Parts: sequence; structure tokens; C-alpha cells
Amino acid sequence: MTEHVYHKIELTGSSTVGIQEAIENAISKAAETNANMRWFEVVETRGQITHNKVAHWQVTIKIGVALAD
Repeated sequence: MTEHVYHKIELTGSSTVGIQEAIENAISKAAETNANMRWFEVVETRGQITHNKVAHWQVTIKIGVALAD
């Protein structure tokens, strides 16, 4: 099995739809400038309340990027 070394980037995605879309928005944007993304972890989840309802989700994630050999 090949061993890998990673560096982590941290970013926050947002969505008015839900948590999963906020995560996918962050990963999609990161993919524009980062190759070799391998995994992610959710660090923080928060939201905005408007008129007593959830109006917006924000999810902070860390993405593991494999360093090239």
C-alpha cells in the first residue's frame, strides 16, 4: 500500500438549502484550485435564524489534500 502525506485546508461553505449542500459548495469551489483532494471532516456547523426559521447554513470543513510524490 502506498503511503500518503496530506496537508489540510479549512474553508466554510454556505447554503440556504441545507448542510449537505453547504459542504458540497465548499468542496466544489476548492476543486477549482486544488488537485488531489482525498477526504474532508466537518469542524463546525452553524446557521442563521430569520423570523424563527433556519434561513442559512454555514459548515466549516477541513479537506485533506494529498501531496504529490
